[in-house]
Amino acid sequence: MPRQRSRLPGVTMAGFRQLAPLHVDIAMVAHPSVTLLLDLSKGDGLVRDAHGRRERGSTVVGLASGALRFGGSADGKVECLQIRLSPVLAAAVLGASTDLGGAVVPLEDVWGRDAGRIEDRLRRAGSWDERFTIAADAIGRRLNARPSPDPEVAAAWWLMLAGRGRMGVGSLADTVGWSRKRLWSRFRSQIGLAPKHAARLIRFDHAAHLLAAGDAAARVAVASGYADQAHLHREVRAFTGVTPTAVAAAPWLAIDDLAWPAPAAGQTPPMPAIRQAPARWPEAR
Repeated sequence: MPRQRSRLPGVTMAGFRQLAPLHVDIAMVAHPSVTLLLDLSKGDGLVRDAHGRRERGSTVVGLASGALRFGGSADGKVECLQIRLSPVLAAAVLGASTDLGGAVVPLEDVWGRDAGRIEDRLRRAGSWDERFTIAADAIGRRLNARPSPDPEVAAAWWLMLAGRGRMGVGSLADTVGWSRKRLWSRFRSQIGLAPKHAARLIRFDHAAHLLAAGDAAARVAVASGYADQAHLHREVRAFTGVTPTAVAAAPWLAIDDLAWPAPAAGQTPPMPAIRQAPARWPEAR
C-alpha cells in the first residue's frame, strides 16, 4: 500500500471500500481518540446505532464510547473514510471537550455547515490519496483558526501515551508543574475525560492490541500494568461489555490495520464485508 507521511501529528486516516452488497452489524471498540467516520457511500450508505438510536450518515465518536454499533445493509459500493484525532487535536479542530466524552453525534453537529461540502468533495475525489489531502487541508484550516488546549494539558496527554496509561496523576501534575486539582479540572474540561479515566482508556487500548496479537490474557494483564487477570477482565468489560477473548476477535479492530495486523496470505479476514482501501495515512509520532 502506498503511504504518505502525515503533516499533522495526532492524525491517522484509513479508507475502506466494499464493492459488493454490505450486510454487517459490528460494535465499535473504545479507542483513545476522537474518531470521524465519513460515509462516502452512494445510496443508503451505512447505519450507526448508539444507545438505541439509529441514524445514517457521517459520525463523530467521542472518547471511550463503547455503545456504538456500525453496519446495516446497502447495495452497491460502500465507502468510508476513518479519521482519528488525538483528543488534544480534536479539542482544537472540533471544539470537542466534555460534549464528546463518550458521545456519538452527526458530523455536522460539531463540524458545522461545511460538513456537507467536504463530504461532496471527498466523494468526487479520484483516489484515496486525494481524499487524504482534502481531509488534511480541512483539518489544518480549522486547527489554525481555533485555540489549542493548554500546553500542560497536551503534555499530560502525551506523557500518558508514552507511559501507556501507567503514569499516576500526581506524577503527571508534578511533571507539568500544576497541582493535581488544577490538572484534573483543566484536563477534564479540555480533553473530555478525567485524567484517571483517560489513563485507563490508554491502558485498555494497549491491552487490546496485545490480545488481538494473540497474547494470553494473563500475560497481557502483566504487560499492561493490571493487578491480575481478573483486573484486566473487569476493565475490558467496563469499556466494551464483552470478554477479553471477544475483544481479541472484534471485527472492527481487525479491519483497521493502522493498529491491527492484516491477515496473512491465504487467511480469511475476520470481517470480509469491509476491506482496507489501497492507501492510508500513518500518524507521525
